[in-house]
Amino acid sequence: MIPFLNLKDINAQYSNELKTAIGKVIDSGWYVLGQEVEAFEREFAKYCGVKHCIGVSNGLDALKLILKAYGYGPGDEIIVPSNTYIATILAISEVGAIPVLVEPDISTFNIDSSLVEEKISEDTKAILAVHLYGQSANIGILREIANRYQLKLIEDAAQAHGAVYNGKKTGNLGDAAGFSFYPGKNLGALGDAGAVTTNDDDLAKKIRAYRNYGSDKKYENLHKGYNHRLDEIQAAVLRVKLNYLEQENENRRKIAKMYLKMIQNDRIILPNAPKNQKEHVWHVFVLRTKDREQFQKYLTSHGIQTVIHYPIPVHKQAAYCEWNYINFPISEQLHDEVISIPISPVQSIKDTKRIIEVINSYEL
Repeated sequence: MIPFLNLKDINAQYSNELKTAIGKVIDSGWYVLGQEVEAFEREFAKYCGVKHCIGVSNGLDALKLILKAYGYGPGDEIIVPSNTYIATILAISEVGAIPVLVEPDISTFNIDSSLVEEKISEDTKAILAVHLYGQSANIGILREIANRYQLKLIEDAAQAHGAVYNGKKTGNLGDAAGFSFYPGKNLGALGDAGAVTTNDDDLAKKIRAYRNYGSDKKYENLHKGYNHRLDEIQAAVLRVKLNYLEQENENRRKIAKMYLKMIQNDRIILPNAPKNQKEHVWHVFVLRTKDREQFQKYLTSHGIQTVIHYPIPVHKQAAYCEWNYINFPISEQLHDEVISIPISPVQSIKDTKRIIEVINSYEL
């Protein structure tokens, strides 16, 4: 079986470095908000090209802390794509704000920027743009809209570590960005982890306090905060793996380039590839097909593991039953058709060619 993503092999490349880094943390006796977190924050901020990085517990909490620090709450509307992973929506719900869903562009899977302006009301406070599957959203137009209506532009960069838009990396495209370092991400920890990046000094100060019980000095609490801290071991792991992120992203691009050039099957719709290859880091490689269930069974029978990102749109989830009556036809079409095939920084050319051969041989 060709695995969808072999995390064991990915991390095995750096096993000795990871063990050394973890060992240093264990020997230090300091396990929360210490030197490793501070060092990772400096290094990831430099990588993204921003002034501040604040390490937090996971990607959902990163987005929640941004919204909380901006003071958003009940009655405030946040514009967000309708086909994102539910975590993006949950962050808005957790602060009591109102998610306003906008359909995606079917060619890029990202929010359709041409539909955003019509959803803006006097209660709109921000646009939360998701860089889905590893490709930057259309930030240029979204930035213009945000400026016109005096809205904040927030990035959900959980799937786009190192992606580029107009020469700038994700995490440095909006007013603030939330990252996830879940193990399967392009930059993955060995457990849950996340970060916020921003150039806003006041926002960074608030988020540093909010993640640590609302405190910036021990036993003095400025806010009603949370325990959303990045731990020292995960920070140490991320410091090691950050050194290899650019090369791993390049490996993903090489595989994606092979897929885009060599997959030739009328039953398969390939994803959009930006002209500037640096814009996409191919967190996942998503195909579309009208007969997904049969296609997935076919690939499985030929030893190829696949994943569906995502089978049920947010507005059809039980958690958001108040939206179940609403139709978002493009989102629903995508959720019925998408299927992700293996792509990994350690995937061999042999396995890649095998996947292409099997897909090209598929027929009803």
